[in-house]
Amino acid sequence: MRIADDELAGRREALAAQLVERGLAGCALFDPHYVQYYTGFAFIPTERPLAFVLAADARGGMLVPRLEVEHAQANAAVSEVAHYDEFPGERHPMEALRELLDALGVRGRVGADNDGYPWVFGYRGPSLSSVTGADVVPITEQIESMMARKSEAEIELIRESGRWCAHAHRLLQEYSRPGATEAEVALRVAQESTSAMLAELGDSFGGQLGSADGVKAGYRGQIGLRSSWAHAIAHNIAFEEGDVLVSETGAPVWGYNAELERAMVIGEPTDEMRRLFEHTVAAQQVAFAALRPGVTCGDVDAAVMRYFEVNDLLPYWRQHTGHAIGLRNHEAPFLDVGDPTPVEPGMVFTIEPGLYDSSIGGFRHSDTVVVREDGIELLTEYPRDLESLMIR
Repeated sequence: MRIADDELAGRREALAAQLVERGLAGCALFDPHYVQYYTGFAFIPTERPLAFVLAADARGGMLVPRLEVEHAQANAAVSEVAHYDEFPGERHPMEALRELLDALGVRGRVGADNDGYPWVFGYRGPSLSSVTGADVVPITEQIESMMARKSEAEIELIRESGRWCAHAHRLLQEYSRPGATEAEVALRVAQESTSAMLAELGDSFGGQLGSADGVKAGYRGQIGLRSSWAHAIAHNIAFEEGDVLVSETGAPVWGYNAELERAMVIGEPTDEMRRLFEHTVAAQQVAFAALRPGVTCGDVDAAVMRYFEVNDLLPYWRQHTGHAIGLRNHEAPFLDVGDPTPVEPGMVFTIEPGLYDSSIGGFRHSDTVVVREDGIELLTEYPRDLESLMIR
């Protein structure tokens, strides 16, 4: 139920080999998801700089603020944990990072995801290149490419996430009734689902989010006519008879995420609701059939767009077919006509074509799938037919 240390070491060795190939002495990574991917260390990013450093010989080190030292020593699979007292401090933390780079022999040409810690949460500081005098080379594309193909261990964590997404969605569908509100239902589902997951998984669970986060399920405001807003935010809306709903769920397991969403209807759907619902299911099936090794991400989205065009549905189109998913809810590559990335076994995607009518509502199912040698494997299991998704 977690990524083993030897798999983390293999990732670092693969990255180190790419650094050598590009003539780089090492790299410094600041993005929290990149740090977690190579070290297993999950943290809550703040204004305090935190970085992972990898030398070309695969030796690794972490720079953390003093308050993270024990946390990093217990959880980060690296040989050295350096720290600074506090930010901004009398000596800027980037000076401590320069010393860590020097200690690992990372000088000259250095890879990085960003030329220094990003300016977030009020952080202010010098760039990596100005502090070290190094020639900083972007390596984000190489990192994203590595992350795109999931190992079997990653796939199992995403599958487990999908199982708890389905558990939460069953409760969400049960509790969403006329008169109830979005917030009260979502909070009830989150508490019950998280409690159930913790009871079953026990010490093997590592949510790796902030404070008390766990399983979630709700609507993000996509209720009634607002469901035609492909992306919205919660407003604590009361459910009413005749509402179209578009759900969302989440259940991070050791930081890995699946996505499960469904269009539902409270009461008896109209003929037009039925029509758009059935086309949504059919479009998702088109994407399922199109997604396999040997095609590009753009080919999959193009197949869905052809279905929409043939069936005069383009006026209801709002977003591409899907995106990769893993440590982040949205990752590259994207199932979009503009993305030429070849589809490979081990890639994990959401499949979520939708149709949106501002006078009726929105219709979107989202399922998480992994690409296999001969097609796809579904990682989320939940009914997709209208009869099962009518709330009576």
